Amino acid sequence: MPPWPSSVRSLARLLAGGIALLLLSGSGAARTELALPDARDRIHPVYARQGLVVAQEVLASQVGRVILQQGGNATDAAVAVGFALAVTLPQAGNLGGGGFMLVHDAATRQNEALDFRETAPAAAGRDFYLNERGEVDETRLRHSHQAAGVPGTVAGLALVHQRHGRLPWRQLVEPAIRLAEPGIPVSPELARSLQEARERMAPWPASRKVFFKADGAAYLPGETLVQPDLAESLKLIAEQGLSAFYEGDIARKLVADMKAHQGAITSDDLKHYRAVVRAPVRGTYRGYDILSMPPPSSGGVHLIQLLNLLETWPLGELGANSAATIHRLAEAMKLAYADRSEYLGDPDFVKVPVAGLTSKAYAKERAARIDLNRARPAADIKPGQPPRYESEQTTHYSVADRDGNVVAVTYTLNLAYGSGIVAAGTGILLNNEMDDFAAKPGVPNAYGLTGGAANAVGPGKRPLSSMTPTLVLKDDRPVLVTGSPGGSRIITTVLQLVSNVIDHRMNLAEATVAPRVHHQWLPDELRVEEGLSPDTVRLLEGLGHRVVVREAMGDAQSLLRAPEGWYGFSDTRRPGGSAAGH
Repeated sequence: MPPWPSSVRSLARLLAGGIALLLLSGSGAARTELALPDARDRIHPVYARQGLVVAQEVLASQVGRVILQQGGNATDAAVAVGFALAVTLPQAGNLGGGGFMLVHDAATRQNEALDFRETAPAAAGRDFYLNERGEVDETRLRHSHQAAGVPGTVAGLALVHQRHGRLPWRQLVEPAIRLAEPGIPVSPELARSLQEARERMAPWPASRKVFFKADGAAYLPGETLVQPDLAESLKLIAEQGLSAFYEGDIARKLVADMKAHQGAITSDDLKHYRAVVRAPVRGTYRGYDILSMPPPSSGGVHLIQLLNLLETWPLGELGANSAATIHRLAEAMKLAYADRSEYLGDPDFVKVPVAGLTSKAYAKERAARIDLNRARPAADIKPGQPPRYESEQTTHYSVADRDGNVVAVTYTLNLAYGSGIVAAGTGILLNNEMDDFAAKPGVPNAYGLTGGAANAVGPGKRPLSSMTPTLVLKDDRPVLVTGSPGGSRIITTVLQLVSNVIDHRMNLAEATVAPRVHHQWLPDELRVEEGLSPDTVRLLEGLGHRVVVREAMGDAQSLLRAPEGWYGFSDTRRPGGSAAGH
């Protein structure tokens, strides 16, 4: 990994200023001041020797920093940040959704993946979301109580704390309570986001009560958003642990709200939910070890498949974001996303050929089919035959502590604010993750992704995901920790960040802000961000690519190890992110 220049290190600090919030520690005795950093800090990486948190929302990052200062490890900070984001980033942070995390234990040098993805309710059969004409009912699938899978976030945070945590559970939930109860200042980003979600939330009284004023008006930047019902739910979780959510008062309120609106989740669905420990999917890239999330995420499998394909060519010599490099990226992406449509699903229900898809031999065979002088039409590409071996509004955060432990977490409600529905009396937004199933094989979901029978709806199944929390290791020690939101663009966002650091020797800030590209096989378009050279675009079009410029992709939250400590950088594509350390 390239070292950071000393001139950058001198800028890597949080400046005091802005709005100060007081958080009480779990014991109620100590006070810690959280200082919001000056806006100028967002363009500089942050350096820390003792520990570092990078998240999409500044108050949550500061919560993680406080936990590290109080003697917590990376897991403790990750749990506290997860709960805090449910308050401060309701678009994606959640108690009513689910996700994935990777954990590296520095003492044992062991790595594990925790799957707390939502599951389909027992009532959800294969054709559950089809109408009388046999077509997908998109309203039920995305904007109703039936859109929600059984939430996994609380179970996932409880499981990782049980396995790796150091501080008391209550102490980790307390900061979120101290944010929800008195309220948080509404940021310009949150005000804009709520305004955009207003129409979807309007039909639901509990949603209007939480996120809009009594007269229905939207909150303005600088005003205070108080979430008393969420604070009460958090207090129950702090006192009773995950049983409060899955069997206690919160569970009863969730089920009552489901019954009142023809929802599918029952008390049995909640009681039987379990987070799962899995082995990370592993690969190598130019001398580095890559660890990422296994199925039911497609992220790790296809990240490693793509890196295997890219290893065919000397990308460093071809140049970052040159037409030659982008052409190879796009052609590789088409192959991986075609395979995704055929083979990926919940490994507890279908056989996923992980070893075959991630094998170097399969990549070599597929790479040989790429024409370096011409784009291949998507219609000509079909899923391959790998050897048979035995959501736009998601959020990611990365944490490292003084002992070298790291945690990478990506979790989500699927679309912004999930279904837009708050379960009455809980303050908890319901996810709409059932849209990540192939409700009807061959019909695209909200992100344009097409799936097949492997990802069909089924009771107890976990829907396929693109979330890609990732660790890059050298000599069994993490050197890069990263992940991103972005729906179907998550995999390619992480791919390009890893390639920018390893192939193009960029520092973390450069690797993050470089323009991104994306191709997902269908639709047949090469999506690019603004910032590419017009000459490069013309060369790509000359190769046969249909280039379309679209909005920014992803929002990576990353850590990079240097000999003297950690550097963190929060993607500038979305406002409000922060790296906080000590």
